[in-house]
Amino acid sequence: MLKLIKFILLLGVALLGAGFASINPEPVTLNYYFSDITVPLGLMVLVMIGLGAVLGVASSLLLMARVRRENQRLRRRARLASEEVNNLRTIPVKDR
Repeated sequence: MLKLIKFILLLGVALLGAGFASINPEPVTLNYYFSDITVPLGLMVLVMIGLGAVLGVASSLLLMARVRRENQRLRRRARLASEEVNNLRTIPVKDR
């Protein structure tokens, strides 16, 4: 059910983007360091939105990787602490 909702939302966004691109056919010149190109305004906006989405996902993945590493490190420390507690519990207590 969730996959169907995601698919419908993705289809809606794609149709919205296609509609936006079709009603904005004015040419725009993109100047970059070595050359320049002329593309329709709608296409330029969609490409820039897509590039922003890709960069956002990439930065989120980097953050998630850092959090996962920290989580693994903390789990390892908790496991070692738990093993140490269990070892201390098995040591017999000496009477004075």
